[in-house]
Amino acid sequence: MSASTFRFDNTYARDLQGFYAPWKPASVPSPSLLFFNRELTLELGLDPERLDGPEGAAIFAGNQVPEGAEPLAQAYAGHQFGGFSPQLGDGRALLLGEVIDRLGRRRDIMLKGSGRTPFSRGGDGKAAVGPMLREVLIGEAMHALGIPTTRALAVAGTGEPVYRERPLPGAVLTRVAASHLRVGTFEFFSARRDTERVRQLADYAIARHDPDLVGTTDRYLALLRRVAQRQAALIAQWMNVGFIHGVMNTDNVTISGETIDYGPCAFMEAYNPDAVFSSIDRGGRYAYGNQPLIARWSLARLAETLLPLIAEDESEGAVSKAVGRATEVIDAFPEWYAAALLKGQREKLGLRGGDDEPDRALAADWLTLLHQYGVDFTLGWRRLADAADGDDMLLRSLFPQPQAPDAWLARWRSRVESEGGHALEWSERAERMRRVNPAVIPRNHRVEEALSAASDKGDLAPFRRLLTALRRPYDETQDQAEYIEPAGAEVTACYRTFCGT
Repeated sequence: MSASTFRFDNTYARDLQGFYAPWKPASVPSPSLLFFNRELTLELGLDPERLDGPEGAAIFAGNQVPEGAEPLAQAYAGHQFGGFSPQLGDGRALLLGEVIDRLGRRRDIMLKGSGRTPFSRGGDGKAAVGPMLREVLIGEAMHALGIPTTRALAVAGTGEPVYRERPLPGAVLTRVAASHLRVGTFEFFSARRDTERVRQLADYAIARHDPDLVGTTDRYLALLRRVAQRQAALIAQWMNVGFIHGVMNTDNVTISGETIDYGPCAFMEAYNPDAVFSSIDRGGRYAYGNQPLIARWSLARLAETLLPLIAEDESEGAVSKAVGRATEVIDAFPEWYAAALLKGQREKLGLRGGDDEPDRALAADWLTLLHQYGVDFTLGWRRLADAADGDDMLLRSLFPQPQAPDAWLARWRSRVESEGGHALEWSERAERMRRVNPAVIPRNHRVEEALSAASDKGDLAPFRRLLTALRRPYDETQDQAEYIEPAGAEVTACYRTFCGT
């Protein structure tokens, strides 16, 4: 593999020595490509013809380290379900390095499932086919929905089993991210009272994600504000498509504002703010409706790590002032989130603008109606677009009592008409609504069918068909039909996801 294939420029390895453990991926007996993301390969400025074959399989399985890569396991800590773990780190992942993509953006290339590292804590460092293909499906779905996300470049089969409840075929994921900096990365050094390392990390994060802040006064407070604003926008997008992350530990909250780690995640079907799918979230800490609260809580943990940098000096007065200024940022998060949520809801409702509180109440009452009648979240919004086009029947068919949405629909139409609503404008509005209200999401039963076929039978055809559908979430065509309808209540009521470790 020539040095020019990846054109690595590894700032993390170069600028943050002591923040990681250099390491090599484990070799595997029989690498094979199960998935290769040609579109992303081109976006990264790589050669798909060279990578879509045995040479690529060897790289993506970890058997061949490409020239210019500097594999390393990153150190980080994290609050997991509220309890602090001072040392986590990449226990089964290795950052190969960074490339500059065709748009000039710096992107991490990381292997996941590539074997034990110094941070493995007794685990085998391996991954199974099913969870790695889940990352592909959910990540590509999120990307198609316009939600900031890490993405899968490839999944390579290893030709060896991994042992969980039963032997499963092994795989390695190659993940691309704006960076893998997390709240937990800051917590690792803060917990060790290593203020200079926290400063070094913060300066690196600013240079990488907010370069306009480099050298500015109050840049550390500004970094906290930027991260909080990115997270507010991200969580609002999650909420507006019914996505439940499932494991919002601080080591899964990114500085970049990308969604990371598609373990016990799922898309909600029947609308329920208390929905939990993760088998390990027995108390509902990371329930759908709690996600904005947890994001704010995690940002408060980031603020704590930055306090020594925000303070002008170590005096009690300076520290107290820093606490107050950081608290203002954390207290502003709900307002930023609410604004981002309402912006998305207005688009979903077909509204251009207006008074915030009446529109917020209109959206909230719509969700209450969906919850009261157990209506599918995705189809409820999608069929509202049909109602904007003059066809109420599909929307009404989602309710056990067809007249149930009448009063709300009258309010909504009155609100729409306040913006001007002649027949042609209604049709145009419906088309705009269809561009933000997806028809296709990763329905849990379809995801499980695809993963089961791939893992248990070596049959990738269902996975590939589902992936094709998920990459066209707004297309409601005949070939998409089987991926639009939800499973029966008897299936969705007991659905659980697992972390795949």
